[in-house]
Amino acid sequence: MKVKDLMTTDVKRCSPDTNLAAAAKIMWEADCGAVPVTDERGHVIGVITDRDICIAAATRPSTEGEIAVRDVISKAAYTCAPSDDVRAALDTMKARKVRRLPVVEQGGRLVGIVSIHDIAEQSRSRSAEVSSDSVLDAFIAITAPDRRPVTA
Repeated sequence: MKVKDLMTTDVKRCSPDTNLAAAAKIMWEADCGAVPVTDERGHVIGVITDRDICIAAATRPSTEGEIAVRDVISKAAYTCAPSDDVRAALDTMKARKVRRLPVVEQGGRLVGIVSIHDIAEQSRSRSAEVSSDSVLDAFIAITAPDRRPVTA
């Protein structure tokens, strides 16, 4: 099964100049926990998550309306292609510890998003190409706490 068979194509997005309050509003209205961040050409440059917003809001002296998405997102943007096998997308999620991957066409333009939830739902069908155990293994790896030393 290919990513294009599972991905969501009606993807909400924001720009690096969007403030965190506006990004949170997009998530609220779309009932999602992550929004791809795209440049003026529609190329993915990152993803902002609800967790990113919460941590930035709690640890910075500025309000959510004053903090730009560009100041919070990770510089690494992990993506997949519509033609990628779903197992490869799940492997990327597991290795990179992300629950969602923006789906980009060859030039890097956003065309969809696929989540571990999308893959998990597919794994429940009789014709599943990805086993439920594979999805569970990936979820456990993704959600495992980092074992970073705590500094005082």
